[in-house]
Amino acid sequence: MTDVDAVVPLDRVEPPLRANEKDALVLRLDFLRETVVNKVAGLSTEQATTASVPPSTLTPAGIVRHLMCIERWWFAIDFAAMDVPEPWSDDDAGGFDLAPGESLATVVRTYLAECARSNEVIAAHDLDEVARGEGMDFDLRYAVVHVIEETARHCGHIDLLREAIDGTVGE
Repeated sequence: MTDVDAVVPLDRVEPPLRANEKDALVLRLDFLRETVVNKVAGLSTEQATTASVPPSTLTPAGIVRHLMCIERWWFAIDFAAMDVPEPWSDDDAGGFDLAPGESLATVVRTYLAECARSNEVIAAHDLDEVARGEGMDFDLRYAVVHVIEETARHCGHIDLLREAIDGTVGE
């Protein structure tokens, strides 16, 4: 694995036991995002893009890419109605497929950039604000809770895949 391909683990910051609602939600989401990155750190692109639990086609890198898509879809597109590219194509409705030659490090960088944009959207709005996307009828609170749930679920998937790949287990 070259330095360009390396995914560096992040310092996970445990959310405080007491915080206002918005901080509690965002800090928990950030903790889960850091967990996603740490679960794939140390894998080569080849390991991260190989399905390790047949017949499932899920891969660690594909899950990280999917989570980037989820961040963009819920916060930038549906909630904030930003003019940004849709995160997935009709051929890859979940956004799990990497572009040819795309490395794990690139996928992680893209994910972290999307998470940063999501946090900017969240910071700029109240939890009670309603989505601006066409036909959307949910508030920001719903979106944040949904993305927490989605990210937590996929952390578990990455756990299982990572253990199958190299035996690594962890939080």
